[in-house]
Amino acid sequence: MKKIFHLANCNTCQRIIKELDDGNGFELQNIKEEKITPTQIDTMQKMAGSYEALFSRRAMKYRSMGLNEMELTEKDYRKYILEEYTFLKRPVILIDEDIFIGNSKKVVAAAKQKLNL
Repeated sequence: MKKIFHLANCNTCQRIIKELDDGNGFELQNIKEEKITPTQIDTMQKMAGSYEALFSRRAMKYRSMGLNEMELTEKDYRKYILEEYTFLKRPVILIDEDIFIGNSKKVVAAAKQKLNL
């Protein structure tokens, strides 16, 4: 399975998709238009090891909702990601049994290496 969870209006996501052979062979899911399902987030969590690894603290709502002042549990991370797409660290790239989370150069390079690009 090859899938990318992204935001269509995010320049960084679009740049990374371009770097990954323009997304050829990938199923692309714009998380703003097509919400993440509980099954999808649970699958990502199993691959990543935790919901926290999938959670973005950079989301504007993180501070505005006061989450930065709370002790969040795995259950909380899951709930917030399902409620608000901006809490998913983007993009999330699934290639077979591997998951690549976020937009750091190291993560993108690892995904490209997996694809032999």
